[in-house]
Amino acid sequence: MTTLGTPLSPSATRVMLLGSGELGKEVLIALQRLGVETIAVDRYDNAPGQQVAHHARTIAMSDPAQLKALIEAERPHLVVPEIEAIATPMLQELEAAGVVTVIPTARAARLTMDREGIRRLAAETLGLPTSPYKFCDSLAELQAAIDGGIGYPCVVKPVMSSSGKGQSKIDGPHDVQKAWDHAMAGGRVSHGRVIVEGFIDFDYEITQLTVRAKGADGRVQTHFCDPIGHVQVAGDYVESWQPHPMHPAALETSRAIAKAVTDDLGGLGLFGVELFVKGEQVWFSEVSPRPHDTGMVTMATQWQNEFELHARAILGLPVDTALKTPGASAVIYGGVDAQGIVFDGVDEALALPGTELRLFGKPESFAKRRMGVALARHADVEQARVVAKQAAGKVRPRRG
Repeated sequence: MTTLGTPLSPSATRVMLLGSGELGKEVLIALQRLGVETIAVDRYDNAPGQQVAHHARTIAMSDPAQLKALIEAERPHLVVPEIEAIATPMLQELEAAGVVTVIPTARAARLTMDREGIRRLAAETLGLPTSPYKFCDSLAELQAAIDGGIGYPCVVKPVMSSSGKGQSKIDGPHDVQKAWDHAMAGGRVSHGRVIVEGFIDFDYEITQLTVRAKGADGRVQTHFCDPIGHVQVAGDYVESWQPHPMHPAALETSRAIAKAVTDDLGGLGLFGVELFVKGEQVWFSEVSPRPHDTGMVTMATQWQNEFELHARAILGLPVDTALKTPGASAVIYGGVDAQGIVFDGVDEALALPGTELRLFGKPESFAKRRMGVALARHADVEQARVVAKQAAGKVRPRRG
């Protein structure tokens, strides 16, 4: 039996989010609807999640001493990492000492915080199909890896980054230096290490949202959402839709791969498993042990969106991954570099049938920073994609 307390009282169930961007904000809202007391932590003040949480804290989450001091002071029941750049060895230390429970586990947070840990787990430990890859610590090693078998075209990514930052495709020798420099500039922390992957000629890529939640018997069960198709530009999601049509064999393989990875990572919660698909063949790409940006579409498409599923699962509550309606999402970019921007055209976007908007409330805009998302529902998923992009295009950010 799960017991939940009352916020701001001695009986409160307290959950701390490490990283409080747009995804964390929705998790915090879902937790608050269940009467959970929330603590939103980020590296800058007034992050989206801090605007809705009971408590807001600003620290350098990659600093072990600051992270330890905050957790020991707040004593949350659960710590939920929402980004990669966290001092995960400290989380492991605190979890081992019984100070806190980390979602899904401190080991999973550490493994998935960089691409090396999770890729080696998937390919070398679990034997799952992946693209050919090498890890490189210098420009010379990158060139040698490409010349030694990876070949062109290939993709280079920092071992630690988010939302595609620092990722680029290399079509020939003239792109190698530029790709290395881009990776060094785009990493979450100064690491100086990249992964170079052989290019897979795939038909499409999907996100298989996978939920580990307790069943009626108290045992952990694995649940799957309908597959989410998405388009990425330079590794950054720009639109997604659900459901994405798949060959039954490919869907079965995708879910088998997702279950193998998430079973190994363990714990409770929602995972975003990214996969490449060609016909009936499937390759593992990446996994995030938290709600996924492409999964924002579920705010329009599912009875319980990915944030509600995550909140329920981590609290030990039942989940329902059923689809409500086909739909799509499209990103709204800042367009300008400025603080405190304003948005024109919100009324025009919401005048389109079946649309919703989420404006994240980020205090500072950059030209290519994700500042909002348009959502559209329609019986025809392709029409939903059209409407979502139309709605996003009608929202016009500008300087205030």
